[in-house]
Amino acid sequence: MSLSEDADPSEQRAAARPAAASAQQSNRVTFNRLELHRILNLYGRMVADGEWRDYAIDFLRDRAVFSVYRRASEVPIYRIEKDPRLARKQGMYSVISATGLILRRGHELERVLLVIDRKLAVV
Repeated sequence: MSLSEDADPSEQRAAARPAAASAQQSNRVTFNRLELHRILNLYGRMVADGEWRDYAIDFLRDRAVFSVYRRASEVPIYRIEKDPRLARKQGMYSVISATGLILRRGHELERVLLVIDRKLAVV
């Protein structure tokens, strides 16, 4: 492959990448921008309150997981999961506790997050 003067090297590298790698990434479940915005807003408030300290995001083939930690060395205290296979059943969003108990499951992320969003849940 030769480089011409007006060719962008990054475009050529992208063209040289195997198609299988991009196809594999497209099979992963991810949070969209609005979902991630809502989750990170909740995370920011809980960090400001001193309750949460760290998080991890995993994009797997069958689901996307946002894990929340009180300390980085512990198991996650909450996992917010998006599983599209359950979209027509109980709902694709769920909040799971550290013990594995499903605290809430539903079709709308806002309503599911109310189980851990104390600011909006307290009446």
